[in-house]
Amino acid sequence: MAQDEGRFGRISDLRPCWAPKGIRPKAPRQVVRAYLYVYTAVSMALGKMTSLILPYANTAMMSLFLQEVAEDFKDYFVIMLADQARWHVSKKLQIPENITLIHQPSHSPELNPVEHIWEDLREKAMPNKAFTSLDQLQEALCVRLRQLHDDPETLTSMTNFPYLRVTV
Repeated sequence: MAQDEGRFGRISDLRPCWAPKGIRPKAPRQVVRAYLYVYTAVSMALGKMTSLILPYANTAMMSLFLQEVAEDFKDYFVIMLADQARWHVSKKLQIPENITLIHQPSHSPELNPVEHIWEDLREKAMPNKAFTSLDQLQEALCVRLRQLHDDPETLTSMTNFPYLRVTV
């Protein structure tokens, strides 16, 4: 599995969009510094994922997330790729018995397949939208995360990097 957390906020993300010739599309723009953190772990080969939307990125939230993953994948021993964020390497991090973390090299987010999920969320759940509250943002993120959760083929095609495939 691979794991990462992404920060999503109410700062709008303007993207190009289509409009009929002669019409200039309008897109709302805002800068409100309020954020949520999406924690996601994905099993690339199975096309399964676990996600939680939490208020902070810290050791306590990571421990909570790992407990959720351990429960969702209780029939497996999970080897999880994670970056070297300070809450991933903290001595206070509570790692369940059926999970082992492997840390990817520092400053190499391109090695983590979950980064593709963040790109998908930003492209499909958030473009050209100004959310009036964090609840509205959370609902948009939940809708797209559920769509990905229910589509293992898309999830696998986005995240099953060749260097992570296990061959027997």
